Amino acid sequence: MMKVVFDKPKALSDTPFHYCPGCTHGIIHRLVAEAMDELNIKDKAIGVAPVGCSVFAYKYFNCDMHEAAHGRAPAVATGIKRVLPDNIVFTYQGDGDLASIGTAEIVHAAARNENITVIFVNNAIYGMTGGQMAPTTLIGQKTTTSPYGRDPKMTGLPIKMSEMLATLDSTYYIERVSVHDVKHIKQAKKAIKKAFENQVENKGFSLVEVLSTCPTNWGLSPAESLDWVKDSMIPVYPLGVMKDSDE
Repeated sequence: MMKVVFDKPKALSDTPFHYCPGCTHGIIHRLVAEAMDELNIKDKAIGVAPVGCSVFAYKYFNCDMHEAAHGRAPAVATGIKRVLPDNIVFTYQGDGDLASIGTAEIVHAAARNENITVIFVNNAIYGMTGGQMAPTTLIGQKTTTSPYGRDPKMTGLPIKMSEMLATLDSTYYIERVSVHDVKHIKQAKKAIKKAFENQVENKGFSLVEVLSTCPTNWGLSPAESLDWVKDSMIPVYPLGVMKDSDE
């Protein structure tokens, strides 16, 4: 019998992803699923899907899933976790969902130190709705609503959610990672698994921000998009642990 060296995680369903070519949502989905498999929490995991490109996340994870209105995933996750404290509850949200309409929800869930796990996917743009400027759009970045490039005099500076949430005394674990190459994908997997482990151990609010791509709305090829994450996004959103209460 041949040795299996690569297989689909049990926590992923057989539904094909709908994402654009070169989008890294698929990689991040796999990392979340692998973490659930390795921690053997799939059967008691409850995910909360957002509005945005990952709105169909409920089709892809092979665990109980709940759909939330735009930005409300942390509030929905709070309710689920408080009613079912023995379950493992996570949200999967983009930057438009979490850092714009959902700013209040994520800040107050973090301030309450809700024992949930948040996967925050930052691609610096609104992907699903046509590529408008997001709170995380870089200075000078062209979008459909900033065709001459984001001007901080008009629209302010990019919001660094991880740094902001890490200033709250209540948060337990905040880390920013990227999936633009194999080395960083491995680091992202480690961070996501730790965020779930923290919840299993009842340590409190954990968030992992993952820098991701949007080739379609950036107007770049998939390969160029990976380079853009490395060369343009990481200097603005530096990787690393913003807060780890274990240390």
